[in-house]
Amino acid sequence: MLNTASKLLLALVLLAPGPLLAHDARPLYLQINEINSVQPEQYQYTLKMQVPPSVEANNRPYVTLPESCRHERLGMIVQLACSTTLSGQTIGIDYPEFNPSITTLIRASFLNGEQSQALLSPSESQWQLPTAASKSQVISDYTVLGIEHILIGWDHLLFLLCLLMISGTVKRTLITISGFTLAHSLTLVLTTLGIIRLPIAPVEAVIALSILFLAAEIIRDRRQTLAWRFPVAVSVLFGLIHGFGFASVLQNIGLPQTELTTALLFFNIGVEIGQVMFVLVVMTLFYLLRQWRRFPLAKLQQLMIYGTGSLAAFWTIERIAGF
Repeated sequence: MLNTASKLLLALVLLAPGPLLAHDARPLYLQINEINSVQPEQYQYTLKMQVPPSVEANNRPYVTLPESCRHERLGMIVQLACSTTLSGQTIGIDYPEFNPSITTLIRASFLNGEQSQALLSPSESQWQLPTAASKSQVISDYTVLGIEHILIGWDHLLFLLCLLMISGTVKRTLITISGFTLAHSLTLVLTTLGIIRLPIAPVEAVIALSILFLAAEIIRDRRQTLAWRFPVAVSVLFGLIHGFGFASVLQNIGLPQTELTTALLFFNIGVEIGQVMFVLVVMTLFYLLRQWRRFPLAKLQQLMIYGTGSLAAFWTIERIAGF
């Protein structure tokens, strides 16, 4: 006869069966590899599927393929022969009886270096493989990405604002901005190509510190310092650091392997377009306000620099604390 403790334990087991019947958390995994491409007659792929143990033997999933493909099973691997590339085609994951509510991780690798992956939720059963981007599409997309990044990157814009204020004349401004451009372009390329690597957290902190440094120089107004006498030296030095920040964006976005050079070049061009747009707007605004003799432009610039320095100080502390 069960004692009180045994009865209580039995009741808990019966009332809380969840942990005993829990689904396997591992996803269904499908790897697609292109192994040969004899265009346009035939494309060959291998499909390798790993099924979680929680899926019953009579309910093992299968892959539905485009009509252009025929397949042959070689043990755990399925070999495909397709008359057209799988790029841009739709594949499906189906179950003989029911969907056991597991996610599906699909990875596709092509001979041209392109790699794609998708994580399908239990309610999704189809995935359209992305098509290889054309050169014109890459040019358009990455130019826009470069423009967008510089125009929404407040730290880069505030650094440019400080450079404009410390440069003074138009000629010095052109030289200073050109130095910044060449410097960040260099580290952007070297980092994206994997030649140089720096952790992004310290880089972001130094970017904030570069703004704080310039703001402090402008506020102190000591014209004999290096920053005032040779602003291009400061723009080059800190431009190298800003380039690492631009590169981190590209690493998050990713680059098309078949058009790596094109994407890198036009992202940088986009950054420069956005930079030139900002500089022209600020210089035009300052020029117009300077023509309005009653407008206290010097006071406005002072307020802008104090605000910029305060924000940069906050960013520096915040980013250092985030290490």
